[in-house]
Amino acid sequence: MKKSLEEHAERFSEHAADYDESQDAPEYRACADLVVAHADPRADDVVLDLGTGTGAIALAVADAASEVVGRDISERMLERAREKAADAGVENVAFGEGRFRDPQVPDSINVDVVTSNFAMHHLSDAEKREAIDVIAGLGPRKIVLGDVMFFGHPDPDEPFYSPEVDDPATVGVLADAFTDAGYALTAVEMVAEQVGVLVAEKPD
Repeated sequence: MKKSLEEHAERFSEHAADYDESQDAPEYRACADLVVAHADPRADDVVLDLGTGTGAIALAVADAASEVVGRDISERMLERAREKAADAGVENVAFGEGRFRDPQVPDSINVDVVTSNFAMHHLSDAEKREAIDVIAGLGPRKIVLGDVMFFGHPDPDEPFYSPEVDDPATVGVLADAFTDAGYALTAVEMVAEQVGVLVAEKPD
């Protein structure tokens, strides 16, 4: 049985202290690097990082952006992200509770770029579509999604994910969701057989 949102939050909170050290899979690192590269914020951009965890993406884009808003469901992960920001002297990142379908972004903030890495796959396909609609409603010009996703038919005996907690979508499902939300896919990068990065941009 799939875990609830609250169970996901507790699971991540339990591993917050050693989360960064546990993410040593080359696929994860390569995916994160691609998300940062594709985000490529301008100096006056506000970046929203959803499923920010301990702030790996948020802190990596902070130097180039005007402001970064990091959102996650796990308070302990957010605490660790704040500690890392303080240790690095990063002052233009604000971490707080929020989720894909309710990112808790103040109305006064205009989001230019949305990033997410290895987080959306916890949602069902229908929930992913709802999340992408909510994200699109914020009006960013670019959305960069790095995640577990299927480019073909995965080998059920060798999944990159845990079926109990994860529910990856096919690239086609994600592409349709972005298109239906008014965005065009401008990049599809396969990091590994079950890991990829999608870039969706608002047409001019």
